[in-house]
Amino acid sequence: MEFLGTTQVASYCGSRKSCLFPDLPPTSTTKDTYQSYYLPGYRHLCSWRPSLLHKVVSVPPDSDNQFNPSGRPPTILPALRSSLHARYSPRDWHHATAAQLRGSEASRYCAGRMNTDSMRLMQDKDQLTYQMQEDSKRNLGQRMSNIDFWRSELIYELESLLKETQALETAKKRLECAVDELQGPLKVALECLYYREKRREIDLVHDDVEKNLIKEVDVFKECQEILTKLAQKIGQQLDINRDAQHALEQDLADKTSAHFIDEKCFNLRNTSDSIAFYHGVEKIDGTISVPATWAKFSEDNIRNAQHARANSVKLREDAEVALETTSEEMWNQYVSTNLAFNHRIAEVADAKNKLQAQLAKILQEIFQTEDTIMLLERSIKAKEYPLKVAQTRLVGRTNRPNMELCRDAPQLQLVTEVYTIDDTLQTLKQRLQEARDTLQMLMVNKSKLEHDISVKANSFFIDRKCMDMRKVFPSPPRLIGYT
Repeated sequence: MEFLGTTQVASYCGSRKSCLFPDLPPTSTTKDTYQSYYLPGYRHLCSWRPSLLHKVVSVPPDSDNQFNPSGRPPTILPALRSSLHARYSPRDWHHATAAQLRGSEASRYCAGRMNTDSMRLMQDKDQLTYQMQEDSKRNLGQRMSNIDFWRSELIYELESLLKETQALETAKKRLECAVDELQGPLKVALECLYYREKRREIDLVHDDVEKNLIKEVDVFKECQEILTKLAQKIGQQLDINRDAQHALEQDLADKTSAHFIDEKCFNLRNTSDSIAFYHGVEKIDGTISVPATWAKFSEDNIRNAQHARANSVKLREDAEVALETTSEEMWNQYVSTNLAFNHRIAEVADAKNKLQAQLAKILQEIFQTEDTIMLLERSIKAKEYPLKVAQTRLVGRTNRPNMELCRDAPQLQLVTEVYTIDDTLQTLKQRLQEARDTLQMLMVNKSKLEHDISVKANSFFIDRKCMDMRKVFPSPPRLIGYT
């Protein structure tokens, strides 16, 4: 039985270009919603589909009256067109089967290669991931070891710096105590100088005591200035030490925080609960140093602390030497001033004793001179009557008459007696005047001695009072800053 008409895919129908239905772009929704998946490395193979059915389905409904202008009338009934066009030829069937087999074989081969390569890739990537994780862990461990090393160095240097700072503060307190202790002796020395200004007249001399007191004041002020400047230097060094201490503490705190963070990162595992995705974090680089500058930063901090410690040690040694030197110098000057005071007091006491002895002698001589004056006055008074007698006799004998006025022996004797008595009176009066002058001189000397003795007594009292004030002097331990 022969069918009316034939399919357009038959061998006797000619090429596929002579089909009655023109090729139109596909409009089905199937192609728009489904995309074929091609395996990597597998060449593009179109899924097999009957070309005739595709063309029939793709033809719009209003294209039934459009025929290929070949001049051949259609031999297919319109009612059976759809069913006739859905049929395939054996060639199409064999071609589709062979294509399916080839495509399946190629897909299977590609799938096998892909599976093998995927297993090998997964093994390599697993190994690489594990190795990278181990390297990161090892680097974190090495980093923690480096941090521990620098932490130990910082802790040792910080402890040494703290001890040195404490010792330097003790030295500064000793210097300040020594400066405070000098206020008392300096005030005493100045009071002694001012008090000795109350000496009077000749005793107001620039003696060894005053020279030593002035030198003592200069020594005390100079020692105070030296110790004060040294205390100021130590104060500045303490500020430098505190800055270095702050840098060490800050660096140590940072390294402790970094060690805690790295230790936390080191202990992280794939099964940890605190892990999460942080996309893009690897693109952010917030670091501010490299290992060289990181190590140099701590090394510089330690070097600065060591330099500060070295300066502190030198300042402490200078302070110790200054305290010893100044205390010895002040003590020697104090002893020298006391020796000068004792020597001066002895000299004043000796002079006062000599003046008192001389005053006693003057008083004795005044008493004797007064007795001599009294005796001279009596002697002069006693010579008046013999002179009166002799002069009366001469006057009486001038009344002798005429030749009886003879210059006889009695006349000559009386004249000689008058002259002798008169000369005696003149001599006694002169001697009386000399005795009175001597008495006056003795009285003046007595007054001077008494005044000089009072001056010496005043000087002696002042120096003794100064010595009493100087009894309180700091002991050598207090002079070197120990309380």
